[in-house]
Amino acid sequence: RGLIRYLPLQTDDPRRSPDLVDSAVVGTLVLLAPLALVSAAALWFLIPLSVHGSLHEAQALVPWALALLAAAAFAAEADTPLKVGVVSRTIFYLPAWTAIEQGFFKKEGLDVTVQVYDGSDKISDDLRSGVDQIGMVPLEGLIAEVYKGGSLAVVAGNAQRLPHFIITQPQIKSLAGLKGKTIGVVSMNEGTTFFVNDMAKAGGFTLADVKVEAVGGSPTRQRLLKEKKIDAALQPYPLSYEAEAAGFTNLGPIANLVPEYLFSGTIVDRNWAKTNRAALVGFLRALRRGTEYMFAHPDESAVLGAKELRTSVAYARRALDDTVKMKVMEPDLGLPAASVSRVFDNVKAAKLIPVDAQLDRSKFIDESYLQESRR
Repeated sequence: RGLIRYLPLQTDDPRRSPDLVDSAVVGTLVLLAPLALVSAAALWFLIPLSVHGSLHEAQALVPWALALLAAAAFAAEADTPLKVGVVSRTIFYLPAWTAIEQGFFKKEGLDVTVQVYDGSDKISDDLRSGVDQIGMVPLEGLIAEVYKGGSLAVVAGNAQRLPHFIITQPQIKSLAGLKGKTIGVVSMNEGTTFFVNDMAKAGGFTLADVKVEAVGGSPTRQRLLKEKKIDAALQPYPLSYEAEAAGFTNLGPIANLVPEYLFSGTIVDRNWAKTNRAALVGFLRALRRGTEYMFAHPDESAVLGAKELRTSVAYARRALDDTVKMKVMEPDLGLPAASVSRVFDNVKAAKLIPVDAQLDRSKFIDESYLQESRR
C-alpha cells in the first residue's frame, strides 16, 4: 500500500525522486505478480473444463479459485516486516514505540517489531546477518568498524545529547570519591564507557585509577548498583530518578562535562538499505512523526512511556520534560556536526581507528534517506 500510492507521480514531480518512483513501480509489480499468476492458473483450469468438460465440474472449482485469488490479494496487501533492535528500555526509543502505538508505521505499509537487547554489539551482528533490518544504538563501534571496511551506516540521529546522570553508591559524594571504584558501562567499545575519562579528569584522577566493567544496558547497571556489585554508572532518566529516590547519590548530568555528543542513532546495513529504500524512507518518516507526537502529547506519551520503560507515569512525564529542557532529542532526527565530531574524537582517542584518521561524514553517515523522508 505504501508503494502503490506513489505510482501516479511522474519522475519530474519535485515531491518524489526518480529512484523512489522506479522502486515504487518495481515494488508494486512484485506485489501484484502473485495475483496475476494465480489468476492465470485459475483460468487454465476453468476454461478447458467449461469448454470440454461439464459445467458442473467447472463450477465445483470456482470456490477454490476464489480462495486462491483472495490469498494472493492478501499477500499483496501485507505490510513489510521490519525488526528494529534497541539497546534497552530507555527514553531514546519512545518515538519508535509511539509510532507503533499511533499506527504511523502501518500507514507506511510497515509491520515494525522492536526487539530489546541488553547491549549494542549483538545488534550490529544481527544487522549484518539480516536478523534485524534497523538498529538504534550508540555509534562509536559503528565508526570503528566502518573505518576498517564495514558495511553499516548511520541514517538518522536519535539521542543528540547525553541524557545520563552520574549515579553512585550513597557513600560517594563527589567525583573525587570515584577514585579506586568500579564503574559499570554498556560496552568497552561504545556508549557510556567513553565518558569515564571525562569524569576522572573532573575528579582529579586518571582513568587508570578506576576499574571499568562492561556489564550491559542501563537496567542491568541499575540492578548491579542495587546489588552493590558496581560503585557507579551513568544512568539515563527515568532510571536516574528511581536511583536517587532509592538513596543513591546523583552527582549531576554528564552533559555538564560533555555538552555536545551524538549518543545514539538509527543505523542500517548499506546493502539492505539500497535494496529496501522505500521501506527505510517510510520508517524514518513514521519515526519522525512518532517523535513529533511524543512531544506534542506529553501526558499521553507518559502513559506509554511508563509501560515500555517499566516505570511510573510520573517519572515518564518528568523524563519527557527533561528531554525537552536538555534538548536530548529533536523532531528532525538530525545529525548535528558538533555532536558527530565529538563522537569521532572519542573513537580516535580510544585508538579504535588510526590516530591520523580524518573525519569524513560520508564514510559512516548516509543522510539521503532522511532527506527523502522529509519531502
